[in-house]
Amino acid sequence: MRHSSLYLVSTLGVALGSNALLFASGHGPVFGMTTPTDAKGGWSFDTGIMSRVGVGGSGTMLRGMLGYGITEDVQVSLSIPYVISSAPFTPARITAMMPASGDVEAIGAWRFHRQGTGVGTRIESTAYAGVIVPGWQRPAGMLGTLHRAPGFYTAISSGLASRSLYLWGGVSNMHFAESAGDRRPNVITYSAVWGYRPPPLQKEYPHWDWRVFAEMTGDNSSRVQRAGQLMPGTGGNQVFVGPTALGIYKNYAIEGGIQFPVYRNVGSLQEKFRFAINLSRFF
Repeated sequence: MRHSSLYLVSTLGVALGSNALLFASGHGPVFGMTTPTDAKGGWSFDTGIMSRVGVGGSGTMLRGMLGYGITEDVQVSLSIPYVISSAPFTPARITAMMPASGDVEAIGAWRFHRQGTGVGTRIESTAYAGVIVPGWQRPAGMLGTLHRAPGFYTAISSGLASRSLYLWGGVSNMHFAESAGDRRPNVITYSAVWGYRPPPLQKEYPHWDWRVFAEMTGDNSSRVQRAGQLMPGTGGNQVFVGPTALGIYKNYAIEGGIQFPVYRNVGSLQEKFRFAINLSRFF
């Protein structure tokens, strides 16, 4: 998909009805990490389109994610992609719960700490672990020529949530096994999120309830290993910032946002921006 197309990215979006503090799996900010998990016995389904837009190329994919709350603090999720177009960008996570790659991913989440600090306010922490399985579609560039192997996703996030203010921070790692001397880059991602629920927009059903976020995400990617050798000009560091918004209506949500680079030290195709839109339902 080239410059004349509409470029989008996604990842997030459901909320639990009218409670301002409860989001479905990882929902709230688009790109950054959060702490909430699905309610016990509750399901969530996300459908979004994600894209990375660069000078001379872009990568766009459609992704769906199904989540289930085993208990109030333990959930599992499965996300499956369909790659519409691919470009040789430096590997990056992009979003917390769904990667910007053609991989199939299953993640378990455990909210191991939760403490109320006042009426409608809590501090909590959640750990994540999952398996990454190569999908049937290969990426563009050197990564598409490698022998591929499964990988693992680990992450931890902590933060504060109240009826009007949200603060989250987290770090994650994608680590891949070696296959025939080839290894995909490991990616360390970190994020910080500030969110606000303006009082005039704090509405319950049958009205829409809105939140706005300012999000920072960074990616540190190692170099590509090919036939046992580390490839020069691969890997690097980059940091993106931008605004996002989440609207909730009963058991439905729509969310979107955009991020722009503020720091880049990468040797491959550079991004001009990332954009995300996601539709969600909780049931």
